[in-house]
Amino acid sequence: MRTAHILRRIGVLLLLPLVLSVTDLSAQQTSKVVMKTSMGEIHLELYPDQAPASVANFVEYANSGYYDGTIFHRVISHFMIQGGGFTPDMQKKGTREAIPNESNNGLSNRRGTIAMARLPQPHSATAQFFINVQNNMNLDYKGGNEWGYAVFGKVTEGLNVVDDIRYVQTTAKGGFSDVPVEPVIIEQVSIVEE
Repeated sequence: MRTAHILRRIGVLLLLPLVLSVTDLSAQQTSKVVMKTSMGEIHLELYPDQAPASVANFVEYANSGYYDGTIFHRVISHFMIQGGGFTPDMQKKGTREAIPNESNNGLSNRRGTIAMARLPQPHSATAQFFINVQNNMNLDYKGGNEWGYAVFGKVTEGLNVVDDIRYVQTTAKGGFSDVPVEPVIIEQVSIVEE
């Protein structure tokens, strides 16, 4: 009887780290982000379960301070606002290696979602992202090799700020079109602990 009691206690102690790590994992089902811009705050919820590589990539860039001081360099009022890769003087920042395209995760490019920007090559996303200002399901994964743009979260607060940004006056600058006349600066991107 006493041996059984001792074995149960040992079993509980051995399982405790496993239970704690599962608790930590469930606490990480979503990540909260505060993006402070020169036009106001945008709050985001990220989905590591559906887009683990995209979320980990974004969080790593955010935690390193990479996004701080970058701009929304491409603003198209009937499409999206794109940022996270250029300084206010339109200098492109260096990036880490590209990540795999996760557009086949079942998430759709609907108004208010955040997705990874990329080159025409499907697995070329690095640091840049965009926020959809309208439903853009044409950017979703179509199946097979018809890759889309990987959604990895959504705006939970500050969609009015996104709309303010989408309607700023734009121009051509440094070989780019749709660049805001007045830079819209991403002052800080912070991962919020809950």
